[in-house]
Amino acid sequence: MLTARKLMPAVFLDRDGTINIEKHYLHKIEDFEFIPGAPEAILRLNRAGYRVVIVTNQSGVARGYYSLEAVALLHAQLQECLNEIGAVVDGFYVCPHHPTTGVCDCRKGKPGMLLHAARDLDLDLAASIIVGDKLSDIEAGIAAGCTPLLVLTGYGLDAASKVPDRIERFVDLPAAVDYIVEFKQLHGVI
Repeated sequence: MLTARKLMPAVFLDRDGTINIEKHYLHKIEDFEFIPGAPEAILRLNRAGYRVVIVTNQSGVARGYYSLEAVALLHAQLQECLNEIGAVVDGFYVCPHHPTTGVCDCRKGKPGMLLHAARDLDLDLAASIIVGDKLSDIEAGIAAGCTPLLVLTGYGLDAASKVPDRIERFVDLPAAVDYIVEFKQLHGVI
């Protein structure tokens, strides 16, 4: 007899401008710098029972600025830094495509990376959240059926005037995680 898989809620996190300080076409480990409080915020999500998944557009690969291997090395270093405090990212999903080719379903504002992660990691998209600093993050979340939250770090201040008023805004990832964890404790869901 087959048993139904238990789907888990996730918090999808944009990388550049949400977890780390925005640096144009970031790909070198030595240039990576966490936004203050971001590692601890990820740990709080882990402890609250969320899967944590990074979803990141990396058109620098298609542009020839760096390789997918460089992205993977950066993500391995990010994971290692998080592991030092007991935090973990459950999955990394990367769109390496150029924004003007239109050949993929994974580039945010499309939901492809979120849908792929949901299949791979048994995620409940309706109970999941996406946190990002761009309109494309918000659009991807809406298209996937997640609750989107905007942070004002990175490009967030510029994006704030473009996202629908109903989208909650937060000064940074730690503030968004405060909201997520508090809401879950009060209501059991977001």
